[in-house]
Amino acid sequence: MQKGMHTDTERCVRAVQSKDARFDGWFFTAVVTTGIYCRPSCPVVPPKPENMRFHPSAAACQQAGFRACKRCRPDTSPGSPEWNQRADLVARAMRLIADGVVDREGVPGLAARLGYSTRQIERQLLAELGAGPLALARAQRAQAARLLIETTPLPMADIAFASGFASIRTFNDTVREVYALAPTDLRTRAAPAPRSSPVTSGTSRITEVAASTAGVLTLRLPFRTPLNPDNLFGHLAATAVPGVEEWRDGAYRRTLRLPYGRGIVSLTPRPDHIACRLTLSDLRDLTVAISRCRRMLDLDADPVAIDDQLRTDPLLAPLVDKAPGRRVPRTVDEAEFAVRAVLGQQVSTAAARTHAARLVTAHGEQVDDPEGGLTHLFPAPEALAEVDPESLAMPRSRRTTFTTLVRQLADGDVRLGPDSDWPQTRARLLALPGFGPWTVDVIAMRALGDPDAFLPTDLGIRRAAQELGLPSTPAALTARAAAWRPWRAYAVQYLWATDSHPINFLPV
Repeated sequence: MQKGMHTDTERCVRAVQSKDARFDGWFFTAVVTTGIYCRPSCPVVPPKPENMRFHPSAAACQQAGFRACKRCRPDTSPGSPEWNQRADLVARAMRLIADGVVDREGVPGLAARLGYSTRQIERQLLAELGAGPLALARAQRAQAARLLIETTPLPMADIAFASGFASIRTFNDTVREVYALAPTDLRTRAAPAPRSSPVTSGTSRITEVAASTAGVLTLRLPFRTPLNPDNLFGHLAATAVPGVEEWRDGAYRRTLRLPYGRGIVSLTPRPDHIACRLTLSDLRDLTVAISRCRRMLDLDADPVAIDDQLRTDPLLAPLVDKAPGRRVPRTVDEAEFAVRAVLGQQVSTAAARTHAARLVTAHGEQVDDPEGGLTHLFPAPEALAEVDPESLAMPRSRRTTFTTLVRQLADGDVRLGPDSDWPQTRARLLALPGFGPWTVDVIAMRALGDPDAFLPTDLGIRRAAQELGLPSTPAALTARAAAWRPWRAYAVQYLWATDSHPINFLPV
């Protein structure tokens, strides 16, 4: 699998004929005789090769006049792994579009964040994805609309604006064009499914929600198999900040700061999906909340490609074979994670949680959680910039590191987000007092999402390397890890997993 895969017709045909779900999201198949487009794993009888046309995005299929298959629901495929493993302009643009920037700020806002002209953005997206930013955002709005239509009792007018459409007419026209059904017909089609049972929609079924529960959505987040939940949820639960995060009844729960309001999400690992329950104060935040949760759980990764690369090292291969499909636990809030990384410098996991909990209690915004023990949003950088350094129970040098970071974040001098230029952000973080390679790389790995971030000085990594017979000095280990590129962040997960620390185990 690689960039521009949709141009490899022979390989795409083989994937469609074998119904290979690993390729879902990498490309889409448009069928000229039916006028529909599908995911590669669509369960229907594959069309003749001469009737297939391959596109790099759902938006490109829609631009070409094709409508979404009602059987396999290609608009709900896992996202392309390309956008999370690359740091170029197109990948950064796609991450921002997924985060709703075009809907909130328009294409000029997208261009301003990326530091390019709107013409350059349009040209590059069109060349690689067959669609510009407006078409890509429109496809995302259509998907959000379908989700709200099928899983909530909201009036159609409310759904239109919640999913990002500027008018009800545009909403109606788009839904008809993309799905070949009027919005009311989509709802009628979904209605016969029994309450609390899945509505059939391929590998990413969506579960109906009780009509009396306003602002709450229950859905399935699809992923490429295999997925090992142990270190993913184990890490999130073991490092959870009281009041902001918790593990309850087999689910990881946390509060969310979103563009239009706030939310609470509950995420439960299942064999073939992640069960997601979202409570939102403003439904316009739906697509952003889903995007951030997928990013936190690394659900768009390509585990087969990653594990195959790591298996080429004979000392890593047994770890991969024992528990394949490890993901990198990331974050829903990059600035929050950077602050927590500083709080965790040279202290235990428990001490880091205690420091963070004190900040949350003193400076976080309160939330109401009728279902559990969540009480606050993590404080925004602007609030933390007002903290009296003398009130922080930490060494003076770390206080300086903390106050410098939060001021830089609040002022916008350091920008951590989907649009971050990874090399530039690394350089700016390294220039801050108290920021060494370990802190910068852990932020790069878990906040920025760099799949090749590596931690050769980490004590757990060095201990695991020594036990496995790998070089244990940072320089020698870095040299050996060159063969693991561009997936060294995943190698870190496999090496950490050799230890008995709670981060490596799914909570009971």
